[in-house]
Amino acid sequence: MKKPILCTLAAVAGLMLTALPAAAHHSFAAEYDRNKPIKLTGTISKFDLTNPHSWIYIDVKGADGKVANWGFETASLISLYRKGFKKDSLKIGEIVTIEGFLAKDGTHTGNGQRLTLPDGSTVILGTEENPG
Repeated sequence: MKKPILCTLAAVAGLMLTALPAAAHHSFAAEYDRNKPIKLTGTISKFDLTNPHSWIYIDVKGADGKVANWGFETASLISLYRKGFKKDSLKIGEIVTIEGFLAKDGTHTGNGQRLTLPDGSTVILGTEENPG
């Protein structure tokens, strides 16, 4: 009698563990506002080529002269890798322009869709599931 219960509990635990990664992922609409596009030019301060999403951080000088650090979520490591990105593709101190959409929470965060590099070339940062 104990063996069927143990098997059932093991199966339920296994199913719950497979659901954890899906529960941790978010949709574009949950965090970003499609109706609030943004285009900022700034100096790269950090580039995290990671999963499930990579991040580009830039320092942007405001009209008041103060510098604000902005973080832009981009596609996954493998998606950017397929577009030719490597760990050293972006250099700290380079001036770039990022276009995307603002976060709903009002922080200096956005979903990056397009990156213009110092040489004028552009890279699409979004994925098929993201607008842009």
